[in-house]
Amino acid sequence: MASNSRGQFSSKFGFIMAAAGSAVGLGNIWGFPTQTASNGGAAFLFVYLAMVCVLAYPMLVAELTIGRYGQSNPIQSLKKVWPKGKVGAVILGITAMTVASLILSFYAIVAGWLVGAFAGSGLEILGMDAAAEWVTSFGDSRNLLLMVIFMAMTAHVVKNGVHDGIEAWSSRLMPILFILFGVLILYIFTQEGAMEGLEMYLIPDFSMITPKLLVSAMGQSFFSLSLGCATIMVYGSYLSKNVNLPKTAMQVAMVDTAVAIGAGLLILPAMFVAKHNGVEIFSATGELLSSDTLVFTVLPAMFHTMGTMGTVVSLVFFLLMMIAALTSSISMLEVPVACAIEELNQKRTTAVIWIAGVITAISAIIVFNFGALFGLVIKVTTVYGQPLLGLCWALFVGWLWSRDKVLQEIKQGYPELEKGLFWKIWPWYVRVVCPILMLMVFFA
Repeated sequence: MASNSRGQFSSKFGFIMAAAGSAVGLGNIWGFPTQTASNGGAAFLFVYLAMVCVLAYPMLVAELTIGRYGQSNPIQSLKKVWPKGKVGAVILGITAMTVASLILSFYAIVAGWLVGAFAGSGLEILGMDAAAEWVTSFGDSRNLLLMVIFMAMTAHVVKNGVHDGIEAWSSRLMPILFILFGVLILYIFTQEGAMEGLEMYLIPDFSMITPKLLVSAMGQSFFSLSLGCATIMVYGSYLSKNVNLPKTAMQVAMVDTAVAIGAGLLILPAMFVAKHNGVEIFSATGELLSSDTLVFTVLPAMFHTMGTMGTVVSLVFFLLMMIAALTSSISMLEVPVACAIEELNQKRTTAVIWIAGVITAISAIIVFNFGALFGLVIKVTTVYGQPLLGLCWALFVGWLWSRDKVLQEIKQGYPELEKGLFWKIWPWYVRVVCPILMLMVFFA
C-alpha cells in the first residue's frame, strides 16, 4: 500500500496525547509507585528521573525516527533501515509484533480487574452488594468476562483508525486522566497520614541508592515509555515529516514522567492514609506487603475506611486506571494491526477482528492456566523481550543505518539540527551508551 493511503495524526497535540497515552499505563500508575515504595521513596524517584533523561529519552527519539523514516509497519520500516538484512528485519518485525501481542494478552487480564473494581464501586453505590462482590473476587469466569469486555473496548477504538480512533480517543481520555489525577491527589492530601507518605516520596535518603535500585529505575524508565515493543515505532510512522522529532519526544517523555510523578503523589500518601486507618502495608522488617497487588488490595481497603465518600473516590480512581490501561492497550493492538493491513492488504476492520480474536484466545488460555502462565508471559515479554528489542533498535540506529540518512530524516522537522547540542551527543550516545545501559538492565 502506498504510504499516502495510511492514516496520519492530524495534530501535534493528538500525537503527543496518543504517544503519551501509549506510555502512560499500568507501568506508571501501578508499577512506578510500587517500585518507589519498595526502593526507598524519594531516592528511587530522583534516580528514575535521571534514567528517563539518560536512557529512555534517547531511545524514544531512535524508535520514533525509525518509524517516521519507514512510514510503514515495523517490518517494512526495519527493511528500509537495513536493506542488506531483509530477512533479519522481517524476523525482528515479527518478533516485535509478537511481543506487543503477548504483552496485551496479560495486560487485558489486569485491565479487566480494573474494569471489575470500577464496576464493583458503581454496584456498591447502587446497593447491589452481591454483584459487586462477584466482579471484585478473583475467579476464572469473572476474569474471562472482564478481559473480554476490555479487549472489546480496545478493538472498538483501533477499528476506527488512526485519526478517528486512536487520536480522537487519546485526545479526549488523556485530559480527563489529568483532571481525575488532580482531584484525587488534592482529596488524598486532606486525609490523616498523607503527609508521612509525602515525606517518604519527596525527601531523599541517598544512602538507599544501591546497584539494585539503579537497575530497577533504569528498567522502570524504559518500560514506562513503552519502548522496545514497536508501539512508538508504529505511532512514529503516522507522523508527518515536518514534526521536530527530538522536541516531540521530549514532550512525550515529560507528559509520561509527569503522570508517573503524579501517581506517586497519589499512591504513596494513600498508602500512609491506609496505614493510619489500620490497613497493614509494611511487614515487621519494613518490606512492602502485597507490592504486586498494591492497587487492588491496599487502596480498596483504604477506600472502605472512608464510608460512602470512599466508594465515590474508588469509582473515580478505577476510572482513571481504566483510561490509563486503554490508552496503552490501543497502541499494543495497533502494532499487529498495522502489519496485517500493509503486509496482507487487509481492511482495518478485518485485521482488528481476527487479531483481537487471537489475542483474546491467548488471554483466555492464560486465565484458565493462571498459576503456570501469567507470571511466565510477563517475564518473557517485559524482562527479556522488550530490553532485547530495544537493544536491537539502538544497534540499528547506531550501527546499521547510515548516519547521513538519520541526519536527513531528523532534519526534515528540525532544519538547524546540526548546529545544536543534540546532534553532537545523540548519535554516538545511542551507538555506545544506550546499548551498555540496556545490557545492564537485561543482565540484572
